Amino acid sequence: MNYKDQLLQKITSRNVVVGIIGLGYVGLPLAVNFAEAGVKVIGFEKNQDKVDKVNKGSNYIGDIRDAVLREVTVDKLKLEATTDVSRMKECDALIIAVPTPLDKFRKPDMSYIESACIDIGQNMKPGTFISLESTTYPTTTEDFMLPLIKEYSKKNPQNKSSVTSHSSLVTPFEEGQDFWLAYSPERVDPGNKNFHTRNTPKVLGATSQDGLEIGEALYLIAIDSIHKVSSPRIAEMVKILENTYRLVNISLINELALLSGKMDINIWEVIEAAKTKPFGFQAFYPGPGIGGHCIPLDPFYLEYIAKKYQFDLSMIHAAGHINMRMPHYMYIKIATALNSQKKSVNGSKILFIGVAYKPDINDERESPALEIMDITAHKGGEVNYHDPYIPSVRTGEGREFSSIELTEELLKSSDVVVLTTNHKVLDIDFIQQNSRLVVDLRNMIADKNENVFKL
Repeated sequence: MNYKDQLLQKITSRNVVVGIIGLGYVGLPLAVNFAEAGVKVIGFEKNQDKVDKVNKGSNYIGDIRDAVLREVTVDKLKLEATTDVSRMKECDALIIAVPTPLDKFRKPDMSYIESACIDIGQNMKPGTFISLESTTYPTTTEDFMLPLIKEYSKKNPQNKSSVTSHSSLVTPFEEGQDFWLAYSPERVDPGNKNFHTRNTPKVLGATSQDGLEIGEALYLIAIDSIHKVSSPRIAEMVKILENTYRLVNISLINELALLSGKMDINIWEVIEAAKTKPFGFQAFYPGPGIGGHCIPLDPFYLEYIAKKYQFDLSMIHAAGHINMRMPHYMYIKIATALNSQKKSVNGSKILFIGVAYKPDINDERESPALEIMDITAHKGGEVNYHDPYIPSVRTGEGREFSSIELTEELLKSSDVVVLTTNHKVLDIDFIQQNSRLVVDLRNMIADKNENVFKL
């Protein structure tokens, strides 16, 4: 029986061992889904604290129920975490869910994917299915990952190639024969109560038809619906399209909101009226900027690869820069509100409410609130924040803040209160009644009030 048939048999009988590389917002929920389905899962994570928490059944991801994590780790022992990459040889499938940030020049930082590929090449056993889920630019799977895995497979102790008398070279593992490679973009939406890992359709593209067949069978263990595409680069572009679509449209409405403010037009009323059109319009809403691990970053991956093809993505470039400028515009809103009270930012007590990048989650990655806080503090403002989900933060400029209790005294003593995240648990009436001045960046206060400045 060849490697493909052996692996498909293991998948069918649920005897397959799945390795998940990276136990963050993408990797851990996926690992839990596989484990819930009765499959043995090994989670590979360089952060020892996360490894210890997983093995104790201690949850750190909001979209996973505590009881479910404890059941699959402590009670049923279906999921375990480790820092030992040599245990990849125990896995029949390896799924990569590592970070893909941008560097300070807004170019893709491929170091996490590179490290995962090196570990896989050196440790995987023959007959392994490999899938990348991390967001990246099209061609990554075929042009970046595949050569790396093959090159480092020469150093794999399980490589049985013999050295001929004519050459000292060891033959690398061959894709389609010794392993299969695929790309399947993550579609995690933290805090979404309706769509989660299992019921969100999954796109899958592989470098071979056998890899596509294996990948579909494997993912169907943990996910309800798989949409197959013809190649990894199609699947890679799907992820970029999804998030670029949102970037362009949110940046558009943000720019229109700024113009509307100058023209004394309520952009929120405009959007509500436009929504009555039953076709050809989808509502997007303005805010202080776009946060999270996808929308602000992903389009720059496409911009990076486009340059290699001598192609200028002018619309994406413009949308990205509108988003990057939004925190500065929000600082101007704060300064304007204080000026109306004959006060300057310098020396004023400024309270930010909400630092998460979206409502009702404990994730502040790329949150525009942090940059606005940095700008305000740099200009001399006395900055504090309250967020019921995030006890402490470190800003991009290295400032550290801790969330403080939202009290009547705190609100009344603040020169201005800035609403940056629209958490549902916040008592807006309480905030409005006890604040002298409010800058509402999320349309949380519906009534017109001379002491409320809106985006």
